[in-house]
Amino acid sequence: MPRTLAPETVTIVKSTAPLLVAHGVEITTRMYERLFVDPAIKALFDQAAQPRASSRVAWPRRSSLSLRTSTISPRSARRSSAWPAATSKPRFLPEHYPAVANALLPAIRDVLGSVASDEVLHAWAEAFWLLADVLIARETSLTAEPA
Repeated sequence: MPRTLAPETVTIVKSTAPLLVAHGVEITTRMYERLFVDPAIKALFDQAAQPRASSRVAWPRRSSLSLRTSTISPRSARRSSAWPAATSKPRFLPEHYPAVANALLPAIRDVLGSVASDEVLHAWAEAFWLLADVLIARETSLTAEPA
């Protein structure tokens, strides 16, 4: 059975999504500062373009954020979770998601300050892991498909 979010979590995420959209580049820039202390993870990304590119993908574009996993297309899962095999970049793997979460959540708090209460960060952590589970499952199915 697919993992779902509690109604309270959905309410918190929807109510704070506009703040994350408004501060998306700042948050992702701070996240990458934290994330890139690991040289192996840093090698996975184009550091110059990544904060702006990720803020376009990661943050919902409207306050009526959909948290249904069925809205994540195979194309966005591939774009978000791994490089095509033809590139020379290493792949983003399931074991990298904890490092992203450990960089993202404190970055949200760094940028939003007291607005990013423990309750807000917990809700976003749940939403992050829901999405990560979908992306990991989709990437697993994509890599299992014949070329």
